[in-house]
Amino acid sequence: MNDNNINRRSRSTQVMTRIAILTAISVVLQYIHIPLPFIAPPFMKWDIADMPVLIGGYSMGPMAGLTIMFFKNLIMLLIKGTTTGGVGELSNFIVGSTFVMSAALIYRRHKTFKMAIISLIVAVISMAVVASLSNYFVVFPLYGKLMVPMEKIIAMGSAIFPSIVDLKTMILYSVLPFNLIKGASSAIVALLLYKRISPLLKVKE
Repeated sequence: MNDNNINRRSRSTQVMTRIAILTAISVVLQYIHIPLPFIAPPFMKWDIADMPVLIGGYSMGPMAGLTIMFFKNLIMLLIKGTTTGGVGELSNFIVGSTFVMSAALIYRRHKTFKMAIISLIVAVISMAVVASLSNYFVVFPLYGKLMVPMEKIIAMGSAIFPSIVDLKTMILYSVLPFNLIKGASSAIVALLLYKRISPLLKVKE
């Protein structure tokens, strides 16, 4: 076996190890979630489980981030099962992947603090937009058919904001701001931690 093959295998092992560690941290953080009753119904819960995924995307590239996101959702599905007919897990993967991929794709071009800020702003906005669209066209309609009638979902939103009278206003007054808050909090924590822990995640050649 030549040196190139040995180095390639060593690098692959390092990447897989770091992906496994960040996936485990993300799974643990998924358990630490709280509702935001001032803005969202009880089935929408805030957490920062996307933060390790974002750090993985920054340190090892977009595909590593996507891999961590996939395994995080798969492990949670296997451990906890689903209370949403799989709809919640689908939403988490779609929205989280948008968040991580958009940030990592921008940051890898120029790895500077300024670019990190720009990438996170774009990622948070992208996440909120995709969350709004996916919830409007896919997630809420599916959830309404499989789990809770749409009328009841709208009633939950209306109890928080009387202005919520249909799915469109539910997205505008609840889903959109909820995802802006969730994305921004994960982005801020990732920004504060990344430079401190990035040397530990650097893959040695």
